[in-house]
Amino acid sequence: MGFGDLKSKAGVEALNNFLADRSYIEGFQPSQADVVVFKALSGPPSADLFNALRWYNQINSYGSAKDSLPGVAKAVSFYGPAGTASAADDDDNDSDFGDDLFGDSESDDEETKARLAAYHAKKAKKPKVIAKSSLLIDVKPWDDETDMAELEKLVRTIEMEGLLWGAGKLIPVGYGIKKLQINAVIEDDKVSTDELEEKITAFEDFVQSMDIAAFNKI
Repeated sequence: MGFGDLKSKAGVEALNNFLADRSYIEGFQPSQADVVVFKALSGPPSADLFNALRWYNQINSYGSAKDSLPGVAKAVSFYGPAGTASAADDDDNDSDFGDDLFGDSESDDEETKARLAAYHAKKAKKPKVIAKSSLLIDVKPWDDETDMAELEKLVRTIEMEGLLWGAGKLIPVGYGIKKLQINAVIEDDKVSTDELEEKITAFEDFVQSMDIAAFNKI
């Protein structure tokens, strides 16, 4: 269950594969799940495991504050690829149900109709999957005199249906200039990255440019 031994190469590779389409171990923002897995590692992943290294650097950037991230810590074996099996198992169960439905030639017509109705009712109750993406956005100011606190405040004033802002931090880029790196989760059908860029760069007194540093489907 989970990633296995996270101090082994195989364990870190499993973590890297798990994070290929995720920003965090659970949900859309850093939590105690990330802290538990982070502490189980012996150090930063190698550069070729770039998904795991990206995630490691982000969690590491919280320093001692990561211990106050939301959520309840569980055993490290609780987290990992095994948690994704339930949906597949559910689909398999549905498939088996459908096969059973039509596989018994001795079934009474009325019983068959009732079972068929129950099957379709079960399928109809399943929630529609909403396509989402996790973004890591770099917002660059004009110079070292730009008020970065105000810049971040302005960015967070952008409200769109299907947009959720996450954690942000300042990263030095040289010559005393820092850029804002901020997480966001978007619903793909409601928010386009072009529209989001247009809204951010509209704060032209503060923002020189915006780049998407990482884009992951959720």
